[in-house]
Amino acid sequence: MLQSLAGSSCVRLVEQHRSAWCFGLLVLGYLLYLVFGAVVFSSVELPYEDLLRQELGKLKQRFLEEHACLSEQQLEQFLLRVLEASNYGVSVLSNASGNWNWDFTSSLFFASTVLSTTGYGHTVPLSDGGKAFCIIYSVIGIPFTLLFLTAVVQRIIVYVTRRPVLYFHVRWGFSKQLVAIIHAVVLGFITVSCFFFIPAAIFSVLEDDWNFLESFYFCFISLSTIGLGDYVPGEGYNQKFRELYKIGITCYLLLGLIAMLVVLETFCELHELKKFRKLFYVKKDKEEDQVHVMEHDQLSFSSISDQATSMKEDQKANEPFVTSQSPTSNDSSINN
Repeated sequence: MLQSLAGSSCVRLVEQHRSAWCFGLLVLGYLLYLVFGAVVFSSVELPYEDLLRQELGKLKQRFLEEHACLSEQQLEQFLLRVLEASNYGVSVLSNASGNWNWDFTSSLFFASTVLSTTGYGHTVPLSDGGKAFCIIYSVIGIPFTLLFLTAVVQRIIVYVTRRPVLYFHVRWGFSKQLVAIIHAVVLGFITVSCFFFIPAAIFSVLEDDWNFLESFYFCFISLSTIGLGDYVPGEGYNQKFRELYKIGITCYLLLGLIAMLVVLETFCELHELKKFRKLFYVKKDKEEDQVHVMEHDQLSFSSISDQATSMKEDQKANEPFVTSQSPTSNDSSINN
């Protein structure tokens, strides 16, 4: 008897705080996912970093042995300055000396990466004025970009998602949830094909030192707005039509970002995902619900009364044979 009461009380306690328990499990799962990623990255990349360090150490030692007149301190100062310039997008190599980082097309590409929060980091402002302007430009431009993307996605999703789903549901009688799921999967496949696989194949041809995996990696890192900056197109010294290429990449990033947002919004509108997200939301208090119900009742009551008043006025207006008599005429008829 006591065990059944304890079990029922535990079940009742879990049901009352179900959202809190789900949120705690969500936080725990996210932390475990972070730890899992750190363990995998460390185990995979650490051996390659060790090999690269050993190779660079051997090259440095060989260079010092071949150039005895140069001290190790002088070499390190030179390399430090070269690496610092490379972090700002300026290369010391003669092959890359002809590529300017701040011509119009490169600046346009940089502005698009800033406003889309991709931020490759391959090119950064050098002057104090450029850094100050970048802050002001981003503070105004990033919310403006979010507003622009939201408006564009809201208009596109009506024609791409809602109307096709409603058409198949009404015209063919299929289940709306089933049609929405199939439509989301098909739309995701089309988007991945048009903005990942096909551009990856194009980049693998246009970029000399990129294979298909590296090109696909660049597309994913860019359209997910991660922007690591380890792969940036159009930076080769022998790149043909570099200005036109940069403009094309800018258009690709903007269109790809819109397509990704459309797909995400389509999946977020699925009934199953909405139901799943509600598990982690805070439930509204009963007092707030009562207030909302009262407001809804008041609005509905006022709307009904307004509709009734308007209907009466319309009926009076539509009665052509009913004429209003003045009080004077009524009195005269009574006296007669």
